[in-house]
Amino acid sequence: MNPQFGNGVNLFFDDSGPRRGTPVILVHGHPFNRTMWAPQTAALTAAGYRVITPDLRGYGESPVVPGKALLADLADDIAALLARLDIEHVVVGGVSMGGQIAMEMRLRHPGVVRALVLSDTSPVPETEEGQKFRRELAERLLSEGMRPYAEEVIDKMLAPYNVVGMPEAAARVIAMMCATAPEGAAAALRGRAERPDYRPVLAAAAEPCLVVVGADDVYTPVAEAEALHALMPHSVLAVIEGAGHLPGVEQPEAFNRVLLEFLAGL
Repeated sequence: MNPQFGNGVNLFFDDSGPRRGTPVILVHGHPFNRTMWAPQTAALTAAGYRVITPDLRGYGESPVVPGKALLADLADDIAALLARLDIEHVVVGGVSMGGQIAMEMRLRHPGVVRALVLSDTSPVPETEEGQKFRRELAERLLSEGMRPYAEEVIDKMLAPYNVVGMPEAAARVIAMMCATAPEGAAAALRGRAERPDYRPVLAAAAEPCLVVVGADDVYTPVAEAEALHALMPHSVLAVIEGAGHLPGVEQPEAFNRVLLEFLAGL
């Protein structure tokens, strides 16, 4: 765990595994933090990979930046962090909002991206209705705090049967959500409402991509992952059974297996 100056923001991150290993950076979703990647970090470092897991600005131990945090800002933070670590090429992975930040990395910093891992995410821009929802949710988090929201969406973040059947995982996810600063979450929601259409850049991408989705994800269903896979000429698709929106948390062994198979083929 280290503080690191990135794009004007003092990011906290973990840098694990052999320094000469192929670098992989894993970007958490909203409203989580870098600890969500603990199962993946353990599996990848055991296989000889170098794994960097940052806390995005406003999340985890990184500083809160109120207002609006565009996905471009979050991607630039990561690019600056990688530059400070002297990492020129990296596999960029992310889940949900983290996947959109990975897409933004491909848009803004294409020379850095060796391959993409896009988990339970969507490349399409926000609808007007979605923009309104995210901005209203930002205000709600500021007025109510994180717990009411966390308890409301836990059975969408995880498949409902996993909320019941995996109480430790559910408790861990709720704890991450409740530990997030409302100001940071609100800033990212406002920025995410303004995200661009990533489909053109992804359709033209020559890099390999792993598209992963939980079989029972209600936020980004399998059909959306299939469309993303069809869009990208050098992609593979993995559907994780027994999982919702966070398959890396719900079914870490299955998620790690497809991730390691993908990385071994690079």
